[in-house]
Amino acid sequence: MAKIKPSKGAPYARIMGVGGYRPTRVVPNEVILEKIDSSDEWIRSRSGIATRHWASPEETVTAMSVEAAGKALADAGVSPEQIGGVIVSTVSHFKQTPAVATEIADRITPSKPAAFDISAGCAGFGYGLTLAKGMVVEGSAEYVLVIGVERLSDLTDLEDRATAFLFGDGAGAVVVGPSQEPEIGPTVWGSEGDKSETIKQTVPWTDYRDGTVERFPAITQEGQAVFRWAVFEMAKVAQQALDAAGITAADLDVFIPHQANMRIIDSMVKTLKLPEHVTVARDVETTGNTSAASIPLAMERLLATGQAKSGDTALVIGFGAGLVYAATVVTLP
Repeated sequence: MAKIKPSKGAPYARIMGVGGYRPTRVVPNEVILEKIDSSDEWIRSRSGIATRHWASPEETVTAMSVEAAGKALADAGVSPEQIGGVIVSTVSHFKQTPAVATEIADRITPSKPAAFDISAGCAGFGYGLTLAKGMVVEGSAEYVLVIGVERLSDLTDLEDRATAFLFGDGAGAVVVGPSQEPEIGPTVWGSEGDKSETIKQTVPWTDYRDGTVERFPAITQEGQAVFRWAVFEMAKVAQQALDAAGITAADLDVFIPHQANMRIIDSMVKTLKLPEHVTVARDVETTGNTSAASIPLAMERLLATGQAKSGDTALVIGFGAGLVYAATVVTLP
């Protein structure tokens, strides 16, 4: 029996650089209030959101991803030719096939890397990061781009009082490469499909195509059910990620949760009993909920503003539609 030659990957993997892109149009709550019966005070108190970015027709999923990826490559000091994989997490690319990752890869690099999309909602960045780590350690790619990108304004029902104010657009990217030290911890991830109705698309695309419904499909959610699940169950997952990494909350420098809602973030901080020295990402206030893009966008802003620094130990956790989740501890680039 022939023996298969073992893979020759790196001992470990790390995040080497991060980049982000926010659309130029800033949308305040006052614009949202044109379509729903609410108030700026109510939106801020329920979500913590004051503004969000909405993409123009030119700011496509591909265009935003290319911008974010270019910044991440520059930050990492990695040339486009060195990229061996492009992983894109998105739920707002409206072509079933081909994967938008292939188009993005073609615009970024001539190296013809492996390229594919994943659909894991707001946990998508964590899923992509874990897959990229595996590729680097296994040896199938030396450097991998992980991109979270959304144009959720295309999937927002502006007349839905429960969700109209939540969503924003943008792209965040990281470069994952080889490391001699463990700088991306074990991932704690999973799914709870029995709760799939709590965050979902209103109707299948076929209902709109066949004329069964006149309104274009949008994202809807059961706010209270999602809040309870995120605060209590995801705090447990976050603790499991700390345990898996062999550290405690006191060892953390930074906490970067999915930017779903300020109340969820603050409640998780309290439940996890994070020390005061831990910097907490609260990018949701000016960016809104950008699903798969929210963690890398928040990471980039913390580093750019000096609220976090290279080498800091950060806990990242994403959670959302599915319901799915992924948490890990990383060293910031």
